Amino acid sequence: MVREAKNSESRADFQHKLGIAQKECDETSYWLKLLMRTNYITENEAEDIKFEATELLKMIRSSILTSKSSDHK
Repeated sequence: MVREAKNSESRADFQHKLGIAQKECDETSYWLKLLMRTNYITENEAEDIKFEATELLKMIRSSILTSKSSDHK
């Protein structure tokens, strides 16, 4: 979704696609919890991936906020 946002047709489209990417990243955290609880992956594996997902989520949120603040200028 982030790649799609780069090729968006407008700023609103960009923000929308990043919003979807944000939701997908959050959903990844949910699935990691389930995989860990069912012992499909170890806690260490889950934590490593969750850390990366959290960092991506922060970057996506920051991009959305920056884009929205540019709208008001």
